[in-house]
Amino acid sequence: MENSFKMSVKISLILVYLVIAAGSIVRMTGSGMGCPDWPKCFGYWIPPTERTQLDWKPGHQYTKGQVIILNEELRVANGNFKSSKTFSDLNWGFYTQHDYAIFDPYETWIEYLNRLLGVLAGLAVLIMTILSFWKWKKNISHTFISVLILLGMGFQAWLGKTVVDSNLAPYRVSLHMGMALLIVLGLVFLLFSNQKKTISIPRNITLKVLAWFAVLLTLFQIGLGTQVRQFVDLQMHEPPGQWLDPAPIKFYVHRTFSLVVLGVHLILFWILRKMKHNFKVFNQILGLIGLEIFSGILMFYFDFPFSSQPLHLIIAAMLFGAQSFFILQITSNRNSYDL
Repeated sequence: MENSFKMSVKISLILVYLVIAAGSIVRMTGSGMGCPDWPKCFGYWIPPTERTQLDWKPGHQYTKGQVIILNEELRVANGNFKSSKTFSDLNWGFYTQHDYAIFDPYETWIEYLNRLLGVLAGLAVLIMTILSFWKWKKNISHTFISVLILLGMGFQAWLGKTVVDSNLAPYRVSLHMGMALLIVLGLVFLLFSNQKKTISIPRNITLKVLAWFAVLLTLFQIGLGTQVRQFVDLQMHEPPGQWLDPAPIKFYVHRTFSLVVLGVHLILFWILRKMKHNFKVFNQILGLIGLEIFSGILMFYFDFPFSSQPLHLIIAAMLFGAQSFFILQITSNRNSYDL
């Protein structure tokens, strides 16, 4: 059961990262409103593939909550009924959460697959939480944190609904991302707590302070990157090459701070070398920082190649997870090489 719980934590973490990546693809493609309602998509559990499926039809059986587009407005079936030869307002209500009434099959299915990944991640966390109850007597904290993560996934799903209802309000998108990072943090803690290999390291206040500072820098970078992303989203209607021309000042701050993040980690690397410690996860951190800077260069100098934006975000999320694991290693009484 111990191994099953550890495996469930790893699967949950992988799926959460995939959801973050999928959410970034949704945003990159502008598919966030591909499904204008939640949790269904145009009132369907399996969304439509053609615009004609959303047209009103005479003699058609409709179910409660089913959505049609009529005169560029979303209309929702008030109940189960079979339509007559003429349209009747009595059978239909207006969708009041927003006025977005555009159907694009590609955007719809991109958003739908994003939601499916979210459901899979939620199921994985549910299974993890159930398995954690077998560890109740051995380590109650694992059960407690698992339950918190499960509740966090439920809250994250609700946040997803509010993001759609608000027609992708920027602050709600950022809050959605912040909640995802909290879930990652909880899963990383569980992963660390279930490691068996241990090593003791000398106390080094500078190492710990710099490690915490590095995490704060990464969170600042993610927040600032989200704001830059919002600017880019507004510029996407412009021809390629003009999305950051001119670039806002926060972009230059974001770019400069990436070098600060690299510099702090190089100092950490030097301290670890002096202490003659080689943490596997820290090597991964350095690799992720290199990839993050490289993907940023791709976006700026090569006009945002396809998938560069999701790659940039998922690397940042993985970097945060790896940094959190490293802090647990150097601050806990028991440290581990494995991630």
